[in-house]
Amino acid sequence: MSDTVPSSLETPESGRTFARRASYTTGVCPPAEPQWPHFLTGQENAPVRVLLVDDDEFMRRVIAQELLSDMRIQLQAQAGSVREGRRLLATQEFDVLMLDLHLGDGTGFDLIREARKQHSYCEIIVVSALEDDAHVMRAFELGATGYLLKNAWLQSFAQAVLQVVNGGAAITPRLSRRLLARLSQQAGDPPPDAPQREATLTTREREVLRCVARGCVSKEISERLGISGQTVNAHIKNIYKKLQVHSRAQAVSFATHTGQL
Repeated sequence: MSDTVPSSLETPESGRTFARRASYTTGVCPPAEPQWPHFLTGQENAPVRVLLVDDDEFMRRVIAQELLSDMRIQLQAQAGSVREGRRLLATQEFDVLMLDLHLGDGTGFDLIREARKQHSYCEIIVVSALEDDAHVMRAFELGATGYLLKNAWLQSFAQAVLQVVNGGAAITPRLSRRLLARLSQQAGDPPPDAPQREATLTTREREVLRCVARGCVSKEISERLGISGQTVNAHIKNIYKKLQVHSRAQAVSFATHTGQL
């Protein structure tokens, strides 16, 4: 069909304009792009690069069209299987991986593990029909920073991408309620499998992590502490290594439990 995103793995840049125009009736002006502060990641001259992996062609097309309609996001490539997803992880530079957990030739958990090994700084958003606590918690344990349900209302795939690259988390609201309830039940209890590890952070690393806990992105941290963005990323990498975690949220959680924040 002429009004769909190309079915090939690579998404040509020309598809962005076409997809945006196809979404509106002739004669009706599309809504203006929202204001986007200069200090946040996702500017038109440096959009957030996304890989999309889902074997549901219809759902993949829906997500792709929404991402393509936002100038702050660049849909780098698409895949419909674990095998194709692995090829993209090995050949593409990207900032966010969006993927389903149930893929025809395997599980999205395998791709999350590989993405964390090959691209330690990438963000990962699960988009799935599976909403049981076991799958949700497993995804976060492996390093996901977002979990969206396919059948949920009042959520935006584009906004989710922008949230995670700017230090936030993207979770479907009803999952958030359940996770909060689960945490409240466990309040006061130590983490079930708190790892025994040397995790002493330096003074500067604690300063960086405090900024992360306040929701600051790397550029804001560099301005607050008077250091370069490259130095900020180096500190965050060392924090990950010392705490043996895979995301900012996990680092803040573990440091809080161990009294380092």
